Amino acid sequence: MAKIQIPRGTQDIMPGTVELWHYIEAKARDLCRRFNYHEIRTPLFESTELFQRGVGETTDIVEKEMYNVSNPRSEDALTLRPEGTAGVVRSYVENKLYGSPNQPVKMYYLGPMFRHERPQAGRYRQFVQFGAEAIGSSDPAIDAEVIALAMRLYQELGLTGLSVELNSVGTLEDRANHRKHLLEHLNGVRDQLCPDCQSRIDRNPLRVLDCKNETCKTLTKDAPSILEYLSDESAAHFEAVKAYLTELGIAYTVNPRMVRGLDYYTQTAFEIKMAEIGAVETLCGGGRYNGLVAELGGDDMPGIGFALSIERLLLALEKQGVQLPVSVGIDCFVAIQTPDAKSAAFRLVDRLRSAGVAAELDYLDRKMKAQLKQADRLAARFTVIIGESELASGTAVLKEMATGEQQEIKLDELPAVIASRLG
Repeated sequence: MAKIQIPRGTQDIMPGTVELWHYIEAKARDLCRRFNYHEIRTPLFESTELFQRGVGETTDIVEKEMYNVSNPRSEDALTLRPEGTAGVVRSYVENKLYGSPNQPVKMYYLGPMFRHERPQAGRYRQFVQFGAEAIGSSDPAIDAEVIALAMRLYQELGLTGLSVELNSVGTLEDRANHRKHLLEHLNGVRDQLCPDCQSRIDRNPLRVLDCKNETCKTLTKDAPSILEYLSDESAAHFEAVKAYLTELGIAYTVNPRMVRGLDYYTQTAFEIKMAEIGAVETLCGGGRYNGLVAELGGDDMPGIGFALSIERLLLALEKQGVQLPVSVGIDCFVAIQTPDAKSAAFRLVDRLRSAGVAAELDYLDRKMKAQLKQADRLAARFTVIIGESELASGTAVLKEMATGEQQEIKLDELPAVIASRLG
C-alpha cells in the first residue's frame, strides 16, 4: 500500500525546528505588547464574499489563489482565509469595536493562511502570517508606527540590510484623476501587455503597474505616476509619514510603481525588503485602507496594517546566517540503576515537573551507561541517579553534567535544590 504523503505546498514543522517558531512568535507577541497591540483570533474560513469585497475581485488572490470550501449540506460559499486583514476588519465591524473607549483599536494576529500558488523557497500554500492592524485613526504618525513595528521585529531578530519602499496610492478621488491619464498610456501598449494586465486595464488599471512581467514593466516604465495626481491632503499625509519615519531613524525610498496586490489600499503603501534573498526579496507589505471598514458594512473608519510571512522570515535568517538564541535540552534526567527504583524515579520526575523543572526518565529499560548517553543527547543540565543504596537511604546522587560534580541529596529536597540551581 502506497504511503500517504504531505500535500504539495505544505510542510511539517518538526521538533528541533519548531523551537525557532516559538522564539519568533514570542518576540512578535512581546513587541505587540510594547506597542499596545492586542491579539485577535479569527476563523480559518470566512464567507467568500468577504474576500471578494474586501481584497478585491481583480486581485490574483481572488482570481487565482483562493481555496473555496464546499459543503453539500449548506449553500454558504466559504473560503479558507488567504490573508488576515479582511477577517480582522469584519470582526471589528461585527463586534462594534468602533464603540470601544480605547481608540484607535490596535490588534495583531498570528496564524495560518492558505493560497493556491506555485510553491517555491519561502512560499507555501499553507503559510503563517503575523500581522498588525490599527483602525480608527488617520494620523500619519500611526502609519510610521506600523512600519516601525514590522521593522523592529526584523531588527531585534538580527536581520540587516533591510530597506523600506514607500508610496502613496492616494484616495479614490486621486486615483480617479490619475486613471484617465494612465489609461491613455496603457491603451497605447495594450496589445503588447500580458493577458493579466490586458484584463486589468479596464477593471483596475493601477494594478498593471504591479505586474512582475519584465515586458510589462518596460512598457509601463513611463506611465504617469500616481504621485503626480495626489490631492493636497494626500500629499501632506505622505510628507508627514516620511517625516515621522525620519524621526524614527528608518530609512526609506519612494517607489511610485508600488501599489501592492490588494485593492483595499489607500494613501500609504509600503514594503520591507532585504537584499540578496532571491525570489522572496519582499519580506513584508502593508498600507492604509481607509475605505475597507465601510466596504464591509461599518462606518467609514480609517485603518492601516501590515502582514509578513514567518516562513520568509526564517528563510531570511538562514540566508544571513543568523542563529537565534533558542534554548535546547532539558533541565534534569533521572537515571535508574535498579528496577526497584523505577517507582521512586517516576514520582520524582512528576515532582520535578511540578516545581517547574523540565525532567525526563528512561522508558526503555536501558543500562545505566545508555541512560547517561541519553541524558547527554537530551542536553540535560543535571542527572539524578537512583539505585538500591539510594532507595534505602532516601537519597539520590545529583550530577551537574557540565562540571561532572556530584553530591548526595535527600529525595524530598531534590526538586527545590534543582529549581534553585536553575535560577
